[in-house]
Amino acid sequence: MKIHYGTALAAVALVAVHVLMRLTMNFQESLEYENVLANYKFIPYAIMLELILVLLSVHGFNGLRVILLELKQGKTYEKAVSYGCLAAMIGLIAYGSRTIIMVNMGMV
Repeated sequence: MKIHYGTALAAVALVAVHVLMRLTMNFQESLEYENVLANYKFIPYAIMLELILVLLSVHGFNGLRVILLELKQGKTYEKAVSYGCLAAMIGLIAYGSRTIIMVNMGMV
């Protein structure tokens, strides 16, 4: 449960920084293609976005795992739920990281 609380607190702090950075310009301007690419190319900001992705993925899939484990017990079921949530979390992080990597490698 400490992982759940820790990821929640860290995510709240980083999302607050993210929102404050979005408030530095007009909302419509912040969504323009050039500005979005500039955000991903600014390495400190890209790292912060990656951390938000990881923290929210861990938090969300850990919460889902806990909910599913409360529904049913059993050694096989518990392993399947734990490994399934871990695989889904890794898949989501990999897909989200792909965007930042593609922009920084010039593929977009």
